[in-house]
Amino acid sequence: MSLSSLKEYLDKNAIEYTVISHSPAFTAQGIAAMVHVPGQELAKTVVIKVDGELVMAVLPASFRVDLTLFEKETGARKAELASEAEFRETFPECETGAMPPFGNLYGLRVFADESLTRDNEIAFNACSHRELIRMSWRDLQRLARPRIARFAARRSAEAA
Repeated sequence: MSLSSLKEYLDKNAIEYTVISHSPAFTAQGIAAMVHVPGQELAKTVVIKVDGELVMAVLPASFRVDLTLFEKETGARKAELASEAEFRETFPECETGAMPPFGNLYGLRVFADESLTRDNEIAFNACSHRELIRMSWRDLQRLARPRIARFAARRSAEAA
């Protein structure tokens, strides 16, 4: 899905949104700082293998996925971060790591951390490392239909 396809999808569903262009950035925290969006409101999408199935985990940029908590919350036997090689082809029109949180468009289940429900708006990568979409959390929830769970942990030296 390209930015134009994503915009077409949102327009078709009568969603109000804003496209935010920025200089290339490759970390969610870096993007948040650059565009002056609080880390809590900038969501990142992490691809996880849950019992062998690829799923999307959406959480605030300032947090990381706690895989042990994710397993507990979802009832998974094993959850692990998927490698770029394992998910790259699932998102052919997106730059690697810049996929939007609409797993429903890619045949993936979506899990959203409960902390995202506390804000009225959410921003996320729009298929590239140069654009974001900002829209209401409620609209994202209506379209993506994520399962809400607690799996985000404060950032540590570990990545995710």
